Amino acid sequence: MGIFNKIFGKKEEEKEQLKEDLDKGLEKTRKGFFGKLATTFAGRTTIDEEVLDDLEDILIASDVGVDTTIKIIERIEERVSKDKYVTTAELNEVLKDEIVQLLAENNSDELVSYDLPNDNKPYVILVVGVNGVGKTTSIGKLANKYLEAGKTVVLGAADTFRAAAVDQLEIWANRVGCDFYSKGMNTDPAAVAYETVRYAKEKGHDLVLIDTAGRLHNKKGLMRELQKINNAIGKQAEGAPDEVMLVLDGSTGQNAYEQAKHFAEVTSLTSLALTKLDGTAKGGVVIGISDQLKIPIKYIGVGEGMHHLQEFDKREFVDSFFKGTNL
Repeated sequence: MGIFNKIFGKKEEEKEQLKEDLDKGLEKTRKGFFGKLATTFAGRTTIDEEVLDDLEDILIASDVGVDTTIKIIERIEERVSKDKYVTTAELNEVLKDEIVQLLAENNSDELVSYDLPNDNKPYVILVVGVNGVGKTTSIGKLANKYLEAGKTVVLGAADTFRAAAVDQLEIWANRVGCDFYSKGMNTDPAAVAYETVRYAKEKGHDLVLIDTAGRLHNKKGLMRELQKINNAIGKQAEGAPDEVMLVLDGSTGQNAYEQAKHFAEVTSLTSLALTKLDGTAKGGVVIGISDQLKIPIKYIGVGEGMHHLQEFDKREFVDSFFKGTNL
């Protein structure tokens, strides 16, 4: 086998593995959602007002969210009115198409690129989110992705108040083989962020990933803390941070949406990462959060393994969500 075939074969294997991981990760959501649909629509043939009322209840129960659910139902009503006759057997495709369109409004057709601008070195990503959502773990997995793309990475331990947070981040740095910067526990997070960026510049690193405290206290306190960190980073690298990523626990359903709203009110979020989708039947929250917040989803977590943090592909997500389902 030639070198091209070896590389191509490996890429195809990796792609198939990612699809398999995604399918497995969304299994609980898929079974819960479509199980309810199949039971509710048994014996029915056409989409009428009662069917749409039941679909609305199922979407809300799957944590799609009230506002997004109403939007989906209204779009389906418009299509049913225009097409005059749509059967429940066709509802799969109609529903799938509407969800894809909703996700397309806020998520690019392009997957995440690991190419970083050379004229803005280092590239700084500030990672925020409440405790327990998998923030530090996601940072470690994200670092691994950039390392695999040939970038040099340093992790900054600015979550200095949570017990063992600094140690946990250092463990991830050692595990994936990237650099690490810390001033220890109970130190000023803004000072850590500032010095991490300075350290990265001295070492010539391509990327800085900064972990922050996950305390959801009052908005003014959170705003002051994040603003202080942002200002400190900006003093070391003009225009930084380049990204502010919010990590959310998908298994918490609408609570994740409320957290996202809170953070969006106090800082300029550029992207989202939704973790722990494999352990929940509430994967519909991905649809609602994307629609309501208008912030692109960059990553989803579908397992505990290193490569279970996947780049979010709206078409792959919806295909997996609907895989093997027939009403």
